[in-house]
Amino acid sequence: MDEVKITEDTSTQSLESAGSVVQVDAAKMSSDKKKKKPELADKTLACRYELKYRLTESKAHAVAEFVKHYIPVDRYCKLQRGGDYPIVSLYLDSVNSQLCKESIDGRQNRFKLRIRSYTDEPDYPVFFEIKRRINTVIMKSRARLMHEDIIPVLAGLPLGPRDYNVDMKALNQFQLYVASVQAKPSVLIRYMRQAFEGDSDNRVRVTFDRDLCYCVTDKPEVRLGGGGWQRNPVTENSGVILEIKFTGSYPIWLSRMVKYFDLKSRSISKFATSITDSCSLRFCAPQLAR
Repeated sequence: MDEVKITEDTSTQSLESAGSVVQVDAAKMSSDKKKKKPELADKTLACRYELKYRLTESKAHAVAEFVKHYIPVDRYCKLQRGGDYPIVSLYLDSVNSQLCKESIDGRQNRFKLRIRSYTDEPDYPVFFEIKRRINTVIMKSRARLMHEDIIPVLAGLPLGPRDYNVDMKALNQFQLYVASVQAKPSVLIRYMRQAFEGDSDNRVRVTFDRDLCYCVTDKPEVRLGGGGWQRNPVTENSGVILEIKFTGSYPIWLSRMVKYFDLKSRSISKFATSITDSCSLRFCAPQLAR
């Protein structure tokens, strides 16, 4: 794979703009909570290439053993007893499921809107994210806020001053995208992630996602617990989603790994597969019916 230079348009006046990235942490969130919180998981690569694979559990274990000789286990995984951590995202979509349809159709230039969290603890932040694909490049922006901010942000309301850093550019962009398609809550998606990440200039991140579940909802809340969850068939029967993310040239050792384990990349959308499965179970509206 040839090295490709990635550029980013940061104009906030266009839906083709690319927001900046906020460092993922959970430092002091309010003046009445002085106790410092531990950092949260899933360090974001703002501009990257992304390859996905579906593996069996046995092959995923072998690939992970290979990867750890080149890049270390993510520091957040090291803090967890089981070596992985939970992720939950509330995905937004239009009434006619425009964003999901574009993902299913494989449209080259498309975006997803989601609100991500790693815990149900109310004192920890949530992240308002835009994930955009422009041809083969993935661009991601996020703004860190709190759970109580979800409803006003989705309503397009301005936020008052905060005593912690908020990427207002990314937040304004998120609200612009929401308004452009009149996006509303569509589905909650959760899974467990095992991650490896290097710290070289060409940042490489390799993740293994397991136990993918979804919950169709129209409520503006992000939760890991509660009822209504269904298993996504993509990771049933010990299936694992492998994702390779890199920012510059494709490392030689990754090429060797893909060849040695005979890995075949494929399009895997946690969002689209969850919505499609929910429709097959008659949990969703009929807009996706073909």
